[in-house]
Amino acid sequence: MAKHRLRRGNRLQFSTGGLLIAAGVGVGAFLLPVAPAAAEPITIPGIGTFEVPGVPPVPPVPSAPAPNPGPLPGPVPAPPAMPATHGAQALAAAESKIGSPYVWGATGPNSFDCSGLVQWAYKQVGISVPRTTYDQLNGGSPVDKGSLQPGDLVLFNGAEHVGLYAGNGTVVHAPTAGQPVKQSPLNSMPFYAARRY
Repeated sequence: MAKHRLRRGNRLQFSTGGLLIAAGVGVGAFLLPVAPAAAEPITIPGIGTFEVPGVPPVPPVPSAPAPNPGPLPGPVPAPPAMPATHGAQALAAAESKIGSPYVWGATGPNSFDCSGLVQWAYKQVGISVPRTTYDQLNGGSPVDKGSLQPGDLVLFNGAEHVGLYAGNGTVVHAPTAGQPVKQSPLNSMPFYAARRY
């Protein structure tokens, strides 16, 4: 008798599992006549995959929209250029004449003496500078040698010669007869004074 009770208990466990499967099949059979559509497989974890006819496919879960990154990255614009000083503009004009011949008393545009080159270069940017080195020494604002900026007038040999400071320890000048307008080291001539117009 004890053996039969034990079997009944096992049958009860097996019949509960069978009941669940039967219920799933019964529900599937019930839905079959209601919605005749293509069978869509359904997976029940731990039990298996079943094809239940008439069950519409589950729509995919929409993914979250991508965040708007804003404007597309591109080259970073350069900061606005600082306006060139009058001195830097005059220097650029004088540099455009490098190679032009020296002629005593000439004020350009094709040949120059030292003070004529300085006067012509500043005239190109609308600044009036006196004609001779001595008068150029008496105009503008005094500048120390250590504070020179591009375009400052640099006077040499007791104000007998003048050039435009070109930066990096150089000057652009019309040196003397037989030598064209050129760039030379600042310290190649005895410094006398500097002026800023």
